[in-house]
This record gives sequence, structure tokens and C-alpha cells, in this order.
Amino acid sequence: MLSLFVVRRRGAARLAATLLAPGLLMAGALAGAGAAAADEVPQLPGGATATLGGLATYGQAVIRKNGEERQIPAGLFEMSVDGGGLLKTYCIDIDNPTQQDAKYQETSWSATSLNANKQTGKIRWILQHSYPQVNDLAELARKADAKGLTEADAAAGTQVAIWRYSDGVEVSATDPQAERLADYLEKNARALAEPKASLTLDPPAVSGRAGERVGPVTVHTDARSVSVSAPADAAASGVKVVGEDGKPITSAADGSELYFDVPRGAAGSAALTVQASTSVPVGRAFVSETKSQAQILAGSSESTVSATATVNWAEKGAIPALSAERNCAKGGVDITATNQGDEDFTFSLMEFEHTIPAGESRTVTIPLQEDQAYDFTITGPNGFEERFKGVLDCHTKTAGASAIAPQSAPSPATAGGASASTQDLAETGSSDATPMIAGIAVGFLVLGGVVVFVLRRKGESAGSGESGE
Repeated sequence: MLSLFVVRRRGAARLAATLLAPGLLMAGALAGAGAAAADEVPQLPGGATATLGGLATYGQAVIRKNGEERQIPAGLFEMSVDGGGLLKTYCIDIDNPTQQDAKYQETSWSATSLNANKQTGKIRWILQHSYPQVNDLAELARKADAKGLTEADAAAGTQVAIWRYSDGVEVSATDPQAERLADYLEKNARALAEPKASLTLDPPAVSGRAGERVGPVTVHTDARSVSVSAPADAAASGVKVVGEDGKPITSAADGSELYFDVPRGAAGSAALTVQASTSVPVGRAFVSETKSQAQILAGSSESTVSATATVNWAEKGAIPALSAERNCAKGGVDITATNQGDEDFTFSLMEFEHTIPAGESRTVTIPLQEDQAYDFTITGPNGFEERFKGVLDCHTKTAGASAIAPQSAPSPATAGGASASTQDLAETGSSDATPMIAGIAVGFLVLGGVVVFVLRRKGESAGSGESGE
């Protein structure tokens, strides 16, 4: 079931955008960002959002790097989906720690450390041909010649096989049966295509003149069909959701196009939220807006997924629409700005001013350091504002890095979970001071650097960031 509603945006326009740029005085930068955007919800790319619970079913593995050998836990994480549902995931970023209770967002491979990895399709094959997608352990053990395979062995062996492709590391399971499974999966893996997003809206931001039909916004979903309910405040806002023929939309499916009939008169803006209940496709990636290791989906219950598109309208002047996506191929974040008005739209970001002529669309690419946090709000005429927030996490650690970071401790109690070890695992990211410490650390890396903004016309770059799929 998919519900759709429009909410009038409120709040005073802000005068500047704030970027959490390590290399500034960190206390001031962090505090300033909180004050500037505390009441504005960041634009999200769509899909499932979830909170990391911890390792649920796991064994042990040994990673060897630069002559160093260390034992680490290896297995399935669990996440609780916002709005209902449960996800099971494996790690695809072995050198980064997890942050307990970190928030994660579904995304495409191109917005993660998998973006340039030619082996990613084999990881999806492993996920589809091993635990928990294959829960007949006897059959899995027969194929892998791993007698007596337990759930913990299966989870550990699957994680090890994934790490060999996601991180290119020398890693093995400590349990012989788990190691046999890892070898079997690695040897037999075949490249599969990236799965579709569970739910997205493309584009995530549109604009147009008051009194006209604005759009289209295209629905992309793996669900067979979805239903669309009337906006909860349709009478108050005057915004109607219609099809290309102008008739109200009551149902939608993958590829459906939504338009918005906006009222004449005063300028305004609205947030369009689409929500559905579906199983997230195996192989979808998940990233955190804090520095917590990227994950890849191994299994999903029926879960709540959502996507948001913003609509902005006016009778005259600049009428902007803004969206953002990680661009791991270029090591930054792309801000796409469209101006459907009759005057130029000018905005400032990090003391740089950018102008989008009337009737044009351009992209501002913001180069960022790996692991750099960003949080900025762009404002415009008639109280227009959009907030973008996240962390650029596009790479695993370099081959020369010798440090091996521990993963998060497992949850104290997990239904159906199994543990191959009772030893305490190192907790990571549980301190409230962690974001400040991480920001300062990254700050030294970019201190003295210059952020360069590159304007390019929409469509001139290939393979940028996350796709609407």
C-alpha cells in the first residue's frame, strides 16, 4: 500500500548554506550547522531507512594485512526499518567500524565504495545463493562440502566470501566448515545486475508556475503496484496530484508519472511523500549519514519504504528546484539546480556564488574529502529552502593501511540469532563525542585545502551519483 500526501513547508528562509567542512574551527562549524538547519528535514533519495542494531548471527574470521593477523567477528547484522520491518545485512567495508544505532539509507552501488568495483555483481550472486536467502543448511552444506554447517558458520562463511570481493582482502573463516562455504561461494560466484530500488521518485525536486501542472515525477519501485491516496490537506493547500491527462491519480506502479496541479496566486512550496510496504531487493546497498561501515542487503521482511519530492511554484521571478546525490566517481556531492522561472536564480555555497539562468538546469559538483561530513541548507526566494546532509564514504581503506578496525558488538538478544563466540566484541561509535572527534580528525586532512566548485550543464556528465533507477 502506498500513501501520498502533501505538506505545506514552513519556516523562515535562511541566508546562507553551511557545510561541515573539516579544516574550519570544528566547534564553531558543528554548532553553527545545528543552529542553521535544526528544524529542516534533509532531502532523502528514497527507499528504506533503518537503524543498525548490531551483529545477530556470526562467527569468527582472520584478516591478514601487511604481515599483521587479527581475528574479527564476521556475520549478519540486523536493522530495524523506520515505520516497520527488519533487514539483515552484511558488511562491505571491512576497515571501517560500525556506529551502534547508526541511521542507514538505502542507496545505489554507485554511491558507495562499490562504485568502481567490477566484482560487485558477484557479491549479489553470493547473497542470493547463501544464508539467509538459502536457509536449508543441509543443502548448502552439501554443495559446499561443509558437513555440520551451523547458522553461525553459514553467516561467517558468507561474510568472508563477500569481503574477498568487496574489499579485496586476504581473509578466512576460523571454522573449517565456514571456510569451505566461503571458498565454494567465491569460486562459483557469477556477476549479476544491480537490483532496482525499492522506491524512488525521479526527479526528487520539481518547480513551475503557479496555476499550472508541474512535473512529471516518475515512480520507480520493485512493488507490483501501489495505491495513491488524496493529499491530507488538499483543500487547504490547493495542490492536486494528477496524471498526464489531468485526472486525479488513485493508483500507481513502476513507471507511473505524477503531476501536481498547483494553485494560482501566492508562491508556495510543498513536500510530496510517497510511502509503500514491500520487501527491499537483496543486494541493495545501505549507507549511514555518520561514519559507519557500508552494508549490503541479505534479506528483508515486508518493510516500510518511502521517497520524497519537493514542489516549488510562483507566478514570476526565479522558481528553483534542488536535489543532491553522492557522486563517488568524482569524489563529491552533486547539487542539481533547475530554474523554471523568468529570472535568474542565484545561491551561495561556501562563499561561492552560483547563478542558474531562467529556464535552465545545471549541476554544482562539490568535491569532498573521503569520510567528510556535510550538512548545508540552500535558500531562495519566497522562503524556499532545501537541506542536504550525509558523509562521503566512497572508498575502502587503501591497500597499504594496516589497521584492522573491529565491528560493532552484537545485540544482547536477537530472535533467531546465533553466536559462535561468547567473547566481548569491541564497541565502536557509542560515544556522543565520536562525531566531533571524527570531524576534527578529518579536518586535519583537509586543512589548507581549497574547495573548487565546477558548474556543468545537466546531462554533460556521465554516471553521476545515485540514479533514480
